[in-house]
Amino acid sequence: MPGTVTVGLDGTDHSLAAADWAAAEATRRGARLRLVHAWVWRPMEALVAADEEVQRRWATEVLRQAAARVAEGFPELPVSTEILADEPVAALVAASAAADLLVLGSRGHSTLVGYLLGSVGLQVLRQAAGPVVLVRSPRPDDAARPRDEVVVGVQDVRESDPVLGFAFAAAAAQGTSLRAVRAWNVPPVVVWGGETMRAADDAGGLEPLERKRLADAVRPWRERFPQVEVVEHVEMGGAGQVLLSAGARARLLVVGRRSPGRHDLRRIGAVAHAALHHAACPVAVVPHP
Repeated sequence: MPGTVTVGLDGTDHSLAAADWAAAEATRRGARLRLVHAWVWRPMEALVAADEEVQRRWATEVLRQAAARVAEGFPELPVSTEILADEPVAALVAASAAADLLVLGSRGHSTLVGYLLGSVGLQVLRQAAGPVVLVRSPRPDDAARPRDEVVVGVQDVRESDPVLGFAFAAAAAQGTSLRAVRAWNVPPVVVWGGETMRAADDAGGLEPLERKRLADAVRPWRERFPQVEVVEHVEMGGAGQVLLSAGARARLLVVGRRSPGRHDLRRIGAVAHAALHHAACPVAVVPHP
């Protein structure tokens, strides 16, 4: 049974860019495309906005325009549209649970990640049960930049399987190489000893140890996706900075996010935060335990 790629639309150019990217991704996956718009009639808003029927027509038109745009570029792609009768965050979080992938628009570069995503996108990103891809509107200079890699950040190698699995599948579907990136620094004195020292000694030093850790994490996925050419990139420095620098040729940047618990819904992680701020390509945020 084919999977589903879902796009949350809000009528902006950013969400139309998300629909374009999602349509191409659904085609690569052999999946269905589901276009959704969350809308609830609020009678009090009629004092300052259009009446219920006008608002409903506007919501319907958002979906119609996006569907027509997708049909023009991808005429064979199965597409459905749906107005979700719920608040946007709740509706999109529920939609993410029923989809293989949720795609949202992003405003691009900004000094504040909340502004970059919008409050709805940021809350959905924190709570979504599955992968979410953030897509910004293309810039005039994008066509001149080579984009020929899927780039994935691998920091916590013990919990990286969902992130690596998503990245390898994306590289296979897109027919590109994959660059697995791991940043490292000299560990603090309080943890420099015992197991860490022995492991570094066995590997021949700290950098060889980090290369071994990355190679061990990537190896099972190399075996599952032998058609994907892999570059293992290990570099000393801050994780976010190293990932962005190594991802200069990325057509998709993949980062992990710890699945939310009761007390950590506000956190998306420093590396994901940096990618969402500064990456020039779509960013996939994949939850892991």
